[in-house]
Amino acid sequence: MKLQSLLLILLFALMSASWAQQAPSQAPVSTTGMGTRSQRRAERRQQMMEMHKRQIDAMRAEVEKLKSSLAQMKTNVAKISDSAEKARWQTNVDMWETMVGHMDQMVKHMESMGPGMGGPPPSTPAQKPE
Repeated sequence: MKLQSLLLILLFALMSASWAQQAPSQAPVSTTGMGTRSQRRAERRQQMMEMHKRQIDAMRAEVEKLKSSLAQMKTNVAKISDSAEKARWQTNVDMWETMVGHMDQMVKHMESMGPGMGGPPPSTPAQKPE
């Protein structure tokens, strides 16, 4: 039970730390013309792409840490001789295996989606008629 609590705390701490690192920075906005507006859009798109990459990298690292902890849990369960206790711990292992698998699939899904909900952004900004 203590290991389960420790893993839960570790999971939330890692998620909180990664979210804190991903706070977007605000750049000063100038309003000198249309060329500047498209430049700001391009800069914002670049910032979003970089932030998305950092989020994916952080999540991937968290999943790898969880996989390592899960492997340690499996090793520990194999050493338990009391069948009732072993069954309880095996249930925990099964639950964490499901959770880690789900998180791994989410990382893959986020990688395929790109920084926006509609997939990766186009390489050149679309020009609106004036």
